[in-house]
Amino acid sequence: MSERRELYRSPEGDSWFLGREPTSGRAFIIHQHGNIAGSRLSHIELGEFLRNADGPEQRALLRLIGTLVEVPPYA
Repeated sequence: MSERRELYRSPEGDSWFLGREPTSGRAFIIHQHGNIAGSRLSHIELGEFLRNADGPEQRALLRLIGTLVEVPPYA
């Protein structure tokens, strides 16, 4: 069983999640195809996900990663 957080939902109904395996802490992307009855979930390694496209779902992951960095106050 994995934990997950939704990154992006397309107008066509596809969803992308950032998933994490609770026992190992390993992170990955879960792609859930929309509007397809009985569709399976796809698990994608983070590097492959970011390397193979520049869509709104990749930008959503990069924005989420960016929130982990504290921005120092301006002098």
